[in-house]
Amino acid sequence: MHTLTTLDFLTRLATGVGCGALIGVERQWRARMAGLRTNALVAAGATLFVLYSEAVGDATSPTRVASYVVSGIGFLGGGVILRDGAGVRGLNTAATLWCSAAVGVLAASGHLDLALLGTLTVLAVHLVLRPAGRLLDRAPASGTDPDATVRATVHLRCDRRSESHVRALLLQALAGSGLAPTGLRARREREDTASLRATVAITGDVAAALEQVVSRLSLEPGIQDLHWHLEEEPDRTEQEALA
Repeated sequence: MHTLTTLDFLTRLATGVGCGALIGVERQWRARMAGLRTNALVAAGATLFVLYSEAVGDATSPTRVASYVVSGIGFLGGGVILRDGAGVRGLNTAATLWCSAAVGVLAASGHLDLALLGTLTVLAVHLVLRPAGRLLDRAPASGTDPDATVRATVHLRCDRRSESHVRALLLQALAGSGLAPTGLRARREREDTASLRATVAITGDVAAALEQVVSRLSLEPGIQDLHWHLEEEPDRTEQEALA
């Protein structure tokens, strides 16, 4: 029966921690939630658990411990997955933590070369497939670029006596959504009605940004009409006027 020496223990542990740290460097550079220390600690923990089973001398114990590590790391990965509106963030980070644990298990089992190959594979996935994924995302059927900046206009009609208050609410709602108006016009249509028109430049999901503004203002009692349209769609205003 092979006895785990102190040198073997330190070599495997150093390999596991080093491979986890290499994976963490890329995550830290990308400013992700789980960075250098987190991935190194996950790899170190997985390595130590399997090394313990190796030190005990039970031939079947390392396999059982590795299966427990696989299931246990799921709870840690679940902590970095967050819901962001209709989408989910943190899936790549959780998967990376899972891979760091797998690299630690390989290192602890004595397959140092395989642990290094696994580390290089994880890094290649992040560094090579990331730009490839962006190229796929930037080729939608409509041919539009999701990173393009577009101009949109928010139209609002309110009671004349509430104009100043509504204008402040509109600017506050735009600022709350991270939008800065490039133009703001106010016009008094009748004795009791005023209209406001705010133009903004938006990069990314236009509908999500502006619908958030509309939802914040729609419940204000002094507002009679509220809608928005893209500047590239001149016919939209005419359609809304006829509605």
